[in-house]
Amino acid sequence: MIISVNAQSSSIRGSGRCISDGILLGLIDLSAALVLSILIGIIGFVLVRGFSSVTPAFLFGVTSALKQTTGIAGNIVNTLYIIVITLVFAAPIGVGSAVYLNEYAKPGKLVQAVEFTTQTLAGIPSILFGLFGMVFFGIGMKLGYSILAGSLTLALMVLPLITRNTQEALKAVPESCRTGALALGSGKWHMIRTILLPAAKPGILAGLILAVGRIVGESAALLFTAGSGYFLPRAGLGWLRKVTESGGSLTVQMYLSMSKAQYATAYGIAAVLIVIVLCLNGLTKLITKKLK
Repeated sequence: MIISVNAQSSSIRGSGRCISDGILLGLIDLSAALVLSILIGIIGFVLVRGFSSVTPAFLFGVTSALKQTTGIAGNIVNTLYIIVITLVFAAPIGVGSAVYLNEYAKPGKLVQAVEFTTQTLAGIPSILFGLFGMVFFGIGMKLGYSILAGSLTLALMVLPLITRNTQEALKAVPESCRTGALALGSGKWHMIRTILLPAAKPGILAGLILAVGRIVGESAALLFTAGSGYFLPRAGLGWLRKVTESGGSLTVQMYLSMSKAQYATAYGIAAVLIVIVLCLNGLTKLITKKLK
């Protein structure tokens, strides 16, 4: 009699647990569907409003009041300049810092201070980076409103992202790879260069591509540093001088278009940006899959 009562009570508790699990599972599925629907709604709304403005003349032309034309070719080139120059400064420093923190530095106050600094930098609003870049690079270093000043400012912004992703990629490499290489007579730097970095390459490249995504989507910091120029570089040495000239990125031009009530142009730029971000995310997954 006691056994049957215990069995009945356990079955009641089991059925109640199944009901609660089902409710929680349904809420989780509903949350996922809600997030997915919001994402699809935003992307669909922007693409539908923007693709009508995306024409060959819009992509490969330049805005001109005399010719009554609207184009973003200059902004696309400026964005490419900013991406390349930012990564040239940020990637070596970020990867090198991660290698030092993960492989050379002994756990202690120095490592804690550096990690705390990177976490703090990652949480600073971008507009504060813009103010600092304007004062330090623009006025202090006399770079003015230029692509170089904007790129140096963005290098400070994406440095924590690259460093943290590289650290996680290095930590994911099994410790046996390190000890095995050192046991075979390999030096510390030789082991890092030939075994550790190649093994961590998927994570490092994924971090760099995520940094590119943040560079593409940044506007607040560039408004104070890079300016809003939209002209294409001149022929010859103009491609080199362009670095010291004002250059507005796609996001800056989109902000300016919205402020001038040029909604068709703004939605067209937004559509181009969404396509770029989707391509970057897809490229990240493809490269990570191939390298693994």
